[in-house]
Amino acid sequence: MAGGKLIIFSAPSGSGKTTIVRHLLEQPDLNLAFSVSAASRPRRGKEKNGEHYYFMTVSEFKKHIKNDDFLEWEEVYRDNFYGTLKTEVERLWAEGKNVIFDIDVVGGLRIKKKFPKETLAVFVKPPSIDELKIRLKKRSTESDDKINMRIAKAGVELATAPQFDKIIKNYDLDIALKEAHDLVDSFVNPKE
Repeated sequence: MAGGKLIIFSAPSGSGKTTIVRHLLEQPDLNLAFSVSAASRPRRGKEKNGEHYYFMTVSEFKKHIKNDDFLEWEEVYRDNFYGTLKTEVERLWAEGKNVIFDIDVVGGLRIKKKFPKETLAVFVKPPSIDELKIRLKKRSTESDDKINMRIAKAGVELATAPQFDKIIKNYDLDIALKEAHDLVDSFVNPKE
């Protein structure tokens, strides 16, 4: 695999990484395309296959693992697999794009390890765990048990922040968006 740049945004659920990634995708100067992950979980709300995730059954996902079709993958929760198909990144690179990921911390660090020179890994830090819980509840997409699982996982994820190239503290969204744009711009459009 060879091609453009890889830009990873990782964070605990509710930190604002998806909002930041969506904003960056709208910036033509960055020449970004979104890497759609594969997932073995059911669709939520209005999610569409191939747009939000490539939805698979657990057995389909395991078959792809066996065939070494993933750049990275993880069983995030029991029988809840997420991963990046190699063909997805190759497709976007063939279009001449830099690939941006909205991905969990383990997957993000695995990609960074495989492509250290081509990858910018950014961790989005939330204001606090309490704020995360408020944001997750406001979504109204998951049960209290799921939210509590995500909050418990957030502590572990926050501990990985120093392993990333950059950390953006998302206390003020406008500031975080500008900081993210400046970081990605200097990575994909380096000034000689």
